[in-house]
Amino acid sequence: MIPVTKPFLPPRHEYDSYLDGIWERNWLTNNDPLVNELELQLKEHLGVNHLLFVSNGTLALQLAIKALELRGEIITTPFSYVATTTSIIWEGCQPVFVDILPDKLTINPELIEAAITEKTSAIVATHVYGIPCEVEKIQMIADKYGLKVIYDGAHAFGVKIHGKPIFEYGDVSTCSFHATKIFHTIEGGGVFTKDPELLKRMAYLRNFGHDGFEKFNGIGINGKNSEFHAAMGLCVLPYLEEILKVKASQFQRYEELLKGLKVTYPKKEDIEQYNHAYFPVIFKSEEQLKRSMEILDRNQIASRRYFYPGLNTLDYTGGDCPVCDGISSRILCLPLYHSLTKEEQRMIARLLLRAQRNPNS
Repeated sequence: MIPVTKPFLPPRHEYDSYLDGIWERNWLTNNDPLVNELELQLKEHLGVNHLLFVSNGTLALQLAIKALELRGEIITTPFSYVATTTSIIWEGCQPVFVDILPDKLTINPELIEAAITEKTSAIVATHVYGIPCEVEKIQMIADKYGLKVIYDGAHAFGVKIHGKPIFEYGDVSTCSFHATKIFHTIEGGGVFTKDPELLKRMAYLRNFGHDGFEKFNGIGINGKNSEFHAAMGLCVLPYLEEILKVKASQFQRYEELLKGLKVTYPKKEDIEQYNHAYFPVIFKSEEQLKRSMEILDRNQIASRRYFYPGLNTLDYTGGDCPVCDGISSRILCLPLYHSLTKEEQRMIARLLLRAQRNPNS
């Protein structure tokens, strides 16, 4: 079976060496040494000044919404993982969907302004497959109407535009460090901000509001992460250059192998440093997508309709987003992970081309 993704695991002995220290200290969580070390190394690696390591990417979004004290309506994208929407609803706000750009698949800034009402407090946008949103246009709109901006950067680890890390944009940016991501801590996430006071607020929120042992600075929740998760991150981080190089090579190989396939790809121009986190293909029709999935499945190859369905179609949401509806019905992510071989990629490409040549096979 070829999975659609597979976590990168460092050599076992490297992780074990961190475990020895954890056992010796007997300090498993709660602002522990490895968590602090991981935060320092991530700041250096990414070129950012402020970040917090938290329990997962969903909680990172919730912390951002809570710390910014958002209320009312939040304009957001229908083309993202469900956590982008549920985090908004979970924090008592109402998602208002605007459609996406047909080429980049990120939120369409030309539609944001028309969706703003007196109840609008923020914009939550997703860097889809690591493709950056049109951050400058979004910020201009936010400044004009006094709105906050949160970026869901779950896919965007290591991406740079305009000479800056993608996490430097917006009031808060978030990232997922889930096991399937380019950089992972098994489970985990991060919040990023340029505002040190906002970071301090999120630090309180992450730890029940604790300001010392007997004092509390407002309410909070348990958003911390453990030494075991931080240890995995510290083991994975030194391999990032190699991981990104392999991903880029696999990405290029797919593009060569699939030249005869009648599909399009999301636009990735003007990205100074791209991470090649996913390989999505957009078919001409949903029927073609289903035929392709079927032949892959028959040959024990997993693929994923990511993202499907559009978040505006969920039972607890709504909104007219025809571009998203069309894209989400026709987009498919192919297997892409560190140990995927050239031979496996060739087989995947052959099967997709066969499904196109012989639609009734």
